[in-house]
Amino acid sequence: MNWFLIYTKQKQEFRALENLTRQGFECYLPTLMVETIQRGALELKVEALFKRYMFIKLGETPDAKGWGAIRSTLGVSRLVSFGVEAAKASDMLIETLRSIETTLYSKPRRLFEHGEKVEIKAGPFAGLEGIYQLADGEMRSFVLIELLSKQIKLPANHAELMKKP
Repeated sequence: MNWFLIYTKQKQEFRALENLTRQGFECYLPTLMVETIQRGALELKVEALFKRYMFIKLGETPDAKGWGAIRSTLGVSRLVSFGVEAAKASDMLIETLRSIETTLYSKPRRLFEHGEKVEIKAGPFAGLEGIYQLADGEMRSFVLIELLSKQIKLPANHAELMKKP
């Protein structure tokens, strides 16, 4: 048995995982926690680490159990291959990804980081650049802006901020 790579349909990694697991396959979908804005509030959400990719443990040959069933599974687009050979992943790679995933869960990826440049995209200060300071735990963040040659800490709704390149 080896690990192979599956290419899923767009935004259907979790659907493919659920359907393949239900069929009795051993699968692995590396995930991480990310901060997103939902209805104006910051929320933590689980996302696939590699968009549209997941791993499945299968027999070595195309006639082994499961290869045909995978193609017709909801959420699955195809097995990744290079020419006629399916893309394999080593057990060591899977174990490394699992240990990295544990680390990623302990420190979720924040939408905005302290000291990052942001632009206010709504309200009376729309278009001004600022430096992200922190979230206050409600539906606001604090942004340091320069106004009349002074630095001012301005509360702003999370949804009103945009990262600056």
